[in-house]
Amino acid sequence: MNFEVIDTKIDEIQSDCEIVLVVSKELKHRWIKDLDTLKTMGFKGNSKETAFLPHKNIVYAGVDSLESDDIRTAISNALKAIKNSNYKSIKVGLYTENCPPINARALAEGILLGTYSFDKYKSKKDDFSIKGIKISTEDYNGKIYAQESTQKAVEEAQIISEATNAAKDIVNTTPFDMTPKKLATYAQKMAKETDGVECFIGDEKFLAKEKMGAFLAVSRASSEKPRLIHLSYKPKNAKKRFVFVGKGLTYDSGGLSLKPSEHMVTMKSDKSGAAAAINIIRAAALLKLPFEVHSIIGAAENMIGGNAYKPDDILIARNGKSIEVRNTDAEGRLVLADCLDYAQDLKPDLFFDLATLTGACVVALGEYTSGVMGHSSSLKHSFAKAAKKSGELTGSLPFNKYLKKLLKSSIADLSNISTSRYGGAITAWLFLDNFIKEENKDKWLHLDIAGPAYVEKDWGYNQCGASGAGVRMCVYWMKEQTLENKEHK
Repeated sequence: MNFEVIDTKIDEIQSDCEIVLVVSKELKHRWIKDLDTLKTMGFKGNSKETAFLPHKNIVYAGVDSLESDDIRTAISNALKAIKNSNYKSIKVGLYTENCPPINARALAEGILLGTYSFDKYKSKKDDFSIKGIKISTEDYNGKIYAQESTQKAVEEAQIISEATNAAKDIVNTTPFDMTPKKLATYAQKMAKETDGVECFIGDEKFLAKEKMGAFLAVSRASSEKPRLIHLSYKPKNAKKRFVFVGKGLTYDSGGLSLKPSEHMVTMKSDKSGAAAAINIIRAAALLKLPFEVHSIIGAAENMIGGNAYKPDDILIARNGKSIEVRNTDAEGRLVLADCLDYAQDLKPDLFFDLATLTGACVVALGEYTSGVMGHSSSLKHSFAKAAKKSGELTGSLPFNKYLKKLLKSSIADLSNISTSRYGGAITAWLFLDNFIKEENKDKWLHLDIAGPAYVEKDWGYNQCGASGAGVRMCVYWMKEQTLENKEHK
C-alpha cells in the first residue's frame, strides 16, 4: 500500500474515491455533501455504519469519537464497504483535536490492519484493487497542519502495522510449514533483511549444554527438533536493555495429556508469542528506537510418541529447580521457564514474556483482551496505558498469596499445574515466577495473549484468525519510553 501525505485541501486532491468519517453522528460538518441522500438511506452515522455512494465515488463511515481506535475501526469499515470495487486510489482528510500525528497514525494503521488478508493456501487469491492512499493534511474543521509531522506518523504506522501483519502471517501458517526449524529460518531471514538485527540459533545440543531440561522434555516426542532463537538489536549509546521472551509452540497436541480433537484445530496459534517477539524487534530496529532489544523464542512441538515426556516425570529446569509433571498439556510454561532464566543472563532493565498460555485467561477476560501480570504496579500501569493507545485491550490480574500453595509438589520443588481448576491464569504466572530471580521480580511482566491472539471471527479491524497480538502494545510501550527519556533530558 502506497501512502502519500499531501499538504493541501482535500477537495483539491484527485483520487478515485473519497472516504468521509461522520464524527459522533454529526451530519452537518463541511465534508458531508450528500445529506439528503444519507437521510433517504437512513444513515445516522452510528459506529459500524457505512454508506457507499458509487455514483458519487464517496463512502461515509460513522465514528463514535476521535479516539485513535475508533478512527482505526471506522476507516477499516469504510474500506470493507468498497472491498469489491475497482478503485485504485482513495483520499481522506485528517480527523483530529489539535494532535494530527496521532490520528494520521490511526488512519494508516486502520487501513493497513483492516485490509490484511491471508490467502496463502487459497487457489483463488484475494484481490484488493486499492493501492494508493492520499491523506490530506486538512482537518475536517478546515485547518491545514504541517506535512512533516503527519508524514512521520504515517511512516511509523506503516512499520508497526506491517510488523503486526507479519506476525499474523506466522501464526496463520500451518504447523507443517512453520516447524521450529522453519521458524528459526524465518527469524534468520528477517535479521538478514533488517539493518541492525542479529540472530543466533541454538539447536537441541545447545539446549542440552545449557541444561534446559524442561524445554527439551516438551519437544522429546516430536520428529521436529527444538530451537532457541535469540534476536538482538544493539544501537549505539542504547539507553536501556529490554528483552521479550516468546512462547513458540509451533504445534501443541497436548502431548500424552492429549487435547480433545476440537481443541487441537487452532493450535497453530500457540506460536503467537514467538511471532510477536520476532516482529517487535523488527519494528524496534526499523523505528531506530534508542534501546538495546533482545527477543528470545523457545520453539518446539508438543507431540505424542513412545519417548514423550509423561505425567509423573520429574524435570530439572535450567535454574536447577525440579518440576513434577502432572499434565503434559501445561507445556508452554516449561519452555518459558528455561527461556526466562536464559533471558535474565542478559541483565535486562525490563523484560516481558508473551504467550498463549492459558484458556483460563480467556475465561477471565474474554477473547479480545490480554492478561497482564507482574509484581510492579508502576510497570503494569505504564504498560496498560501504552497498550490502550495502540488499540490492544489489556486487563490486570492480581497476585493472590493463597494461590501459591496450589503449585506445591510432595516429590519436587513444584508442580507444573495447580491442584485447583480456578485462577488458572494467575497460577501459571506464579509457576513462571519461580524462575525469576529475586532482584528481577519488579522488572518483569507476563503477558497472556491467549484471548486475542487467534479468534475465529472478524472483530473490529481484525480478521478471522491471527491478530498479531502483542506487537503493537509492546512497540507503543517502547515508544512511550523514548518520550520519557526526552522529557527527563
